[in-house]
Amino acid sequence: MPSQFGGPMTKPSKSLTRCPWATNEFSIPYHDQEWGVPTHDDRRLFEFLILEGAQAGLSWDTILKKRASYRAAFEGFDPAPMARYDRRKIQTLLRNPGIVRNRLKIASAVANAKAFLRVQKEFGSFDCYIWQFVEGKPRLNHWISSREIPASTPESEAMSKALKKDGFNFVGPTICYAFMQAVGMTNDHLVGCFRYSQLAGRRTR
Repeated sequence: MPSQFGGPMTKPSKSLTRCPWATNEFSIPYHDQEWGVPTHDDRRLFEFLILEGAQAGLSWDTILKKRASYRAAFEGFDPAPMARYDRRKIQTLLRNPGIVRNRLKIASAVANAKAFLRVQKEFGSFDCYIWQFVEGKPRLNHWISSREIPASTPESEAMSKALKKDGFNFVGPTICYAFMQAVGMTNDHLVGCFRYSQLAGRRTR
């Protein structure tokens, strides 16, 4: 049976030690299967960029619960059709209860799709563009407690500045750092989490 995350549905083990934020039916499979895994697929990178922007001011659980609806509303996060969304389409999306009905965030997703396509054309792939901020390799941290994890880093600040310059919205340093964590540009699983050691060896593609 497929899960809403795109992979097989697996029953989470209760005996495993996880990062403290993984506590429910949405966050546990996301934590166990996706968060922190080095991601180089452009479509997946675009999806996380849009979802992290949508999360601003909300909980990540809220976005996880709406993720399937976002995929349906945004055509599987295909930036090409999204870049063509007009005012009428945005009005339709604003009536969709399955997503965050915030006009600025929806308009931002459309603007980001346009910027994404421009970057793809210039760099050959968004992957090449975005991974340059960690020199192509995941950063391996050694956090003992969640309190140690920063909200932003010099790398996320540089990424934010570049993305804004290239026409992206909802890409502040904190959002960029959350994106980096999600797509595995940095391994921010706590050292006591079972996923930390599993991902620590995935230093290259």
